[in-house]
Amino acid sequence: MSDSDTGPDDVFDVDRIRRLVELMEQHDLREVDLRQAEQRIRLCRGAEMVYASPVAPPALATPSSPPASAAPAAAAPAPPPAEVVEEHMVIVRSPMVGTFYARPNPNADPFVKIGDMVAPETTVCIIEAMKVFNEIPAETRGKIVAVLVDDEEPVDHGRPLFKIDTRAS
Repeated sequence: MSDSDTGPDDVFDVDRIRRLVELMEQHDLREVDLRQAEQRIRLCRGAEMVYASPVAPPALATPSSPPASAAPAAAAPAPPPAEVVEEHMVIVRSPMVGTFYARPNPNADPFVKIGDMVAPETTVCIIEAMKVFNEIPAETRGKIVAVLVDDEEPVDHGRPLFKIDTRAS
């Protein structure tokens, strides 16, 4: 397949990927997550990335689910894999150092609360890092059985945020 086989709006256009890699190097970005219509590409550099959802080994580009927005976005590294505590319990951990927000704004309801059912793509919280608000997905299907962090609390990389019971899915 040649570089010209892809359309100008194709997120997987080789020239577009090359430009993104150059931008990552120029601005010392570890990850770029680009979503357009039904296509998604996540470029990562540096430490090996580990994904909790069942995907092929980490690669330079991985297609995924429908977008939350159509604009390219620089994102923090992928979260550490959700930890299985018991066979049916999963711990969702913070993928970065930042401030935990349980709700999209101070007047809104929390993204999730104890007893809520979640899917892998369900946003469970936001972690603010360096003035960037990063939506954190559940990465598994199940029921929220514990919220382990208070709203607006500082969190470290790897800090447990939620406990999810996968038997309820």
